[in-house]
Amino acid sequence: MSTIEIRKVTKQFGSFTAVKDADLKVDAGEVVCLLGPSGCGKTTTLRMIAGLERATSGDVIIAGQRMNELSPQKRNIAMVFQFYALYPALTVGQNIAMPLHAERLSKAEADQRVMKVARIMHLDTVLDRMPNQISEGEKQRLAVARAIVRDPNCFLFDEPLSRLDVELRHSMRGQIKEVLQGLSKATVIVTHDQLEALTMANRIAIMKDGLIEQVGTPHEVFAKPANVFVASFIGTPQMNLVEADLRSFGNGMARVVLAGQEVEIGANAAVSTLKPSKIMIGIRPRAFTAVQEKASDTIGAQAELIEPMGAETLIHARTAAGGDIRVVVPREKRVKVGEALNLRPDPGQTHFFGEDGKAVRA
Repeated sequence: MSTIEIRKVTKQFGSFTAVKDADLKVDAGEVVCLLGPSGCGKTTTLRMIAGLERATSGDVIIAGQRMNELSPQKRNIAMVFQFYALYPALTVGQNIAMPLHAERLSKAEADQRVMKVARIMHLDTVLDRMPNQISEGEKQRLAVARAIVRDPNCFLFDEPLSRLDVELRHSMRGQIKEVLQGLSKATVIVTHDQLEALTMANRIAIMKDGLIEQVGTPHEVFAKPANVFVASFIGTPQMNLVEADLRSFGNGMARVVLAGQEVEIGANAAVSTLKPSKIMIGIRPRAFTAVQEKASDTIGAQAELIEPMGAETLIHARTAAGGDIRVVVPREKRVKVGEALNLRPDPGQTHFFGEDGKAVRA
């Protein structure tokens, strides 16, 4: 069965630890994205799965078999690289057929498989062209076609859409996702683009400094971030993260000093376990309601910058304590620079993080 699993995998380069104690399992038919900033260890993790890097410790298991000692050629994987890695002297059709040479198929069988894959990837009209005669989008589809033309244990993608423009990325995300859904193979995609991960993955593994911080569905990592880093990394515009002093909790409300103001904010029961202390409160820009009157559950701020975003407007506001807050409101709501705002956080979308940076939830 097509599965990928890494157990306590660590990779060191001299004294530098690129990946530390990584655990991850990808089931057959599942797409998992390794997501994180540059240098977080996601590509190194992918290369250890592929066998291009040898793990310092831990196990890499593909299709139920331990792969640590096997070369990339013996792992029966298909990998799509960031820079396509096409053969410039071969036609599109010959590039697709190249992986089939090792299977020693008859010419008729190979041609049949190439044509089938070419139709899936919409390359059947350019099979006789050279790589330098096709578009960037076609080159990317060609790289994918060459990977899926045979029957590997799993698929690995390294930043597959990073070289494409915005419009091409949008169409290619859908095409790759559609193709992978029909293959029932474990797939790992490395990306630094959260939109790419949120739209293509069944689950996302978010990495920072060589550690996997959280693994969950796109909804889980967005709605229930495990810690401050995940909360700040997922979501556009970025979540507001504001330091606060927790004073008390009762009747589902936390009394805090936040942005220089004493405010009551709806909170889950787990907040009652915290002693009065310094905490971090996270509120997404779309989780505010701007109201007319100041109240005990509103945060006062002043609009400083207005950014129209089509159907919505992004407001950059400044609190009495000098902190910045980002607020997204419908386009119909007119706000002027310098206008005073009373912002009521949605209790269901307010996140509390303890002094250790971990989410506090029931």
